[in-house]
Amino acid sequence: MKIGIIGAGLAGLTAARGLAKAGHALVLFDKARGPGGRMSTRRTETGQGMAYFDHGAQYFTVRDAGFAETVARWEVEGVAARWAAAGDNAWVGTPGMNAIIKAEAAGHDVRWNCRIERIVREGAGWRFEHDAGSESFDTAIVAVPAEQVAPLLASHAPEWAALAEATVSQPCWTVMASFAERVDFGPDCLRDMGAIGWAARNSAKPGRTGPESWVIQGSPAWSAAHLEDEADSVIAALIADLAAATGVALPETLVVQAHRWRYALSGAAARTMLWDEGSRLGVSGDWLIGPRIESAWASGRALAAAMAA
Repeated sequence: MKIGIIGAGLAGLTAARGLAKAGHALVLFDKARGPGGRMSTRRTETGQGMAYFDHGAQYFTVRDAGFAETVARWEVEGVAARWAAAGDNAWVGTPGMNAIIKAEAAGHDVRWNCRIERIVREGAGWRFEHDAGSESFDTAIVAVPAEQVAPLLASHAPEWAALAEATVSQPCWTVMASFAERVDFGPDCLRDMGAIGWAARNSAKPGRTGPESWVIQGSPAWSAAHLEDEADSVIAALIADLAAATGVALPETLVVQAHRWRYALSGAAARTMLWDEGSRLGVSGDWLIGPRIESAWASGRALAAAMAA
């Protein structure tokens, strides 16, 4: 069985892991240039060396026993560690959040920087069309954010497309700032202060190196209200709120950048995965369960199990 998977984030890769164990041939496609997605890590050169920023998901927690086993494996592999500053049950990828995606993608045939424009029913299977041509598969899996699911499935599974359209993600403006000196503030993270939904001393996370670096994320409401603002005004607002929240004069910045996540926090469709045996079409993603990294893993695992059954 040859399976094509659109999306090489945690949901798609978890499904791929289970299906590969069952002996299926797999190809994954992702529009990003490399591993990460919403678990991305950005690196930027500064006058004091390379600065690193987890500018998407900041950490994850563990509830499910199966996910706990997976996280324990990641810890042994050296790609995850506890981060007490965010809570007793908080974990991060090491040396960056994207290390987990890199590790899970290893050994799979992943086509990075390849956007699937549409999928076409081809006999009993599927044809994926992209910039470089097209490829045919026996089974199609769509493992991307809800907003990207709907256009792919509108003509093949209209009920699923409608479910995806109704499951709206929340946006997030993220500012990445590296400073010449340590910010004189005791805690390494803070929440819900002014426009800030979350801010963290990224350089204090386990396994990090480089100069003092902070990730400052606008709250969902603030980000939505300022979604179309220019990056410079977003930077100015969130840096000012960081200074107000910490109550200190911020040191000179070495580097400051902004990134707009239009689909940062997924909705929750009250489903686990979607699978139709007749058409050999499946869907997985955090948006089916809720906006947590564990949800993406759980959805991918459930889809692989359903297909095996």
